[in-house]
Amino acid sequence: MNLLIKSATIIDSASEHHRATKDILIENGVITQIANSIENSNDYETISLENLHVSQGWFDSSVSLGEPGFEERETIENGLKTAAKSGFTAIAVNPNANPIADTKADIAFLKSNAHGNAVSLYPIGALTTNSESVDLAELFDMKNAGAIAFGDYQKAISNPNLLKIALLYAANFDGLVMSFPQEDKIVGKGIVNEGHNSTRLGLKGIPALAEELHVARDLFLLEYTNGKLHIPTISTAKSVALIREAKQKGLNVSCSVAIHNLVMTDDELEEFETNYKVLPPLRTESDRKALIEGLQDGTIDMITSDHNPIDVEHKKVEFDNAMYGTIGLESAFGALQTIFDTDKTVELLTAGKERFGVETSQITEGQLANLTLFNPEGNYTFTQDHIHSTSQNSAFLGKKLKGTVYGIIHKHQKIV
Repeated sequence: MNLLIKSATIIDSASEHHRATKDILIENGVITQIANSIENSNDYETISLENLHVSQGWFDSSVSLGEPGFEERETIENGLKTAAKSGFTAIAVNPNANPIADTKADIAFLKSNAHGNAVSLYPIGALTTNSESVDLAELFDMKNAGAIAFGDYQKAISNPNLLKIALLYAANFDGLVMSFPQEDKIVGKGIVNEGHNSTRLGLKGIPALAEELHVARDLFLLEYTNGKLHIPTISTAKSVALIREAKQKGLNVSCSVAIHNLVMTDDELEEFETNYKVLPPLRTESDRKALIEGLQDGTIDMITSDHNPIDVEHKKVEFDNAMYGTIGLESAFGALQTIFDTDKTVELLTAGKERFGVETSQITEGQLANLTLFNPEGNYTFTQDHIHSTSQNSAFLGKKLKGTVYGIIHKHQKIV
């Protein structure tokens, strides 16, 4: 692959060219020259786009794809195309297909079906067999097959001793254990945030306490085992405070937050729109502000779209019966741009790679081209025309977003 990118503003704090507008020459997939102006003497394909910016390729630590088993929701092929068009060169895929990805054969299937794609797929293996929180899955075998972490997607580890054993065992091969923060006995039949809105609308509530108790428990177990823990998609102010304190104590913990929890609150529930039924639920404005503060001070390590395609039959039903989840890859950049400046947005979209052992490549000469191309300017309303996913269940429909993603250059391929 040979390309000449013209007049691109480089957003890469690790590069000497950060914030400079340069031409970038790519030959055989490698950045060979970065300069103010490069002559196209070899008649390479040229990329010249309005207000073009480039950064290191983006990474999402929580993406769900339907295949195998739920292809009507999303296939691996179309999911990876969606990620590419949304600016992501790497995604970590949750194990919540059918069957649950809890063996080395399941991990191999995901890797094989993603082979040759411009987007790198990194499987997350289930922590427990069939994600039933009874027996540990074959973690070491899955690690050798290519799994980068282990967790049961949106399912809590109810048995604290099981999580303790998982942390101790995974430490032998530097495995990253993920624990979804929810105490199911507190949740009961709750489906939205417990508070003023749930009471007013007559919807059963999930108190913030359900998350915070679980976070506190897991941090105690982490301190006891000296393991390596990632807590996905926290949603409350108290969770942020607990993790901030744990990091100050030196515990090996990281966490993420879903973008929709940064942008929306449970005020969205007014019309009983099931696209707003997510897990953890949309919380209060004070929680939302605390999450943003946690990202600003480094307590929260990364963001995620928590992309979760759900077919119409399981989403466009009564609110009580609808499945949890929203797609989010396509809206991730535009939503973050409504909260943060471009430098911070790019920082958040490239964070998490080191924690999950994902390849990274700086924008410097001699490095493989792993780039996201975008325009940070321009406001628009997100509509179904912006959706590339098979499923249409986006909580961002009708929302005002900012900026356009042009595509990616990665693994000797261009999707622009």
